[in-house]
Amino acid sequence: MTDTPRDTIATRISKALADRIISGELAPGARLRQDHVAEEFGASHVPVREAFRRLEAQGLAVSEPRRGVRVAGFTVDEVREVAEMRAALEVLALRHAAPNLTPVILDAAEEATRAGDRAPDMHAWEEANRNFHTLILKPCRMPRLLAAIDDLHLASARFLFSGWRSEWEAPTDRDHRAILAALRAGHVELAAAILARHVQWVGPRGARAALPRKAKPGTPGPAPSR
Repeated sequence: MTDTPRDTIATRISKALADRIISGELAPGARLRQDHVAEEFGASHVPVREAFRRLEAQGLAVSEPRRGVRVAGFTVDEVREVAEMRAALEVLALRHAAPNLTPVILDAAEEATRAGDRAPDMHAWEEANRNFHTLILKPCRMPRLLAAIDDLHLASARFLFSGWRSEWEAPTDRDHRAILAALRAGHVELAAAILARHVQWVGPRGARAALPRKAKPGTPGPAPSR
């Protein structure tokens, strides 16, 4: 089954808006106006509505009666929920991927980690970080699982940009290296345990930034899991 042109337009719109939400260009509570978006992308309202539904499914937007579609806010509880979901799903994917991981794939994942160490900004680091996780998980060959993980990565990226925007410093990712060392040695369960701990880490900044369960739009979020 191939994508229709309408699907392609909706995907392009949803990805563009997701990038703006994740980077903070569109703040929590900001209204997503269907007519403005349709005009910007030269599209009808149908693919715009589909794009909005995709953003809602990813937790990046909410639809409210009489208020329309707005950028979703988030709380510390939601950050932790996403982290726990990522841990469960990524461990499942890694266990299925492990038999298919080759030295070439592991070498590429190691290079992604080095790219993260050299990252000059959050955008480059997040791209390298996501590349690492994709490389070691994609060989699970479970597309629905990978799609769910990808949506959770979007949420995590948003938390990252919100929590670290003003104090960025590229981290040295020892967990990534420990995961790779365990996989190279054939210790899959050790690698899975490190991965679970790694993606559930919220960090002291996130704990200090504890927000009420119903955060006000525009309130800055906590530091994320990675």
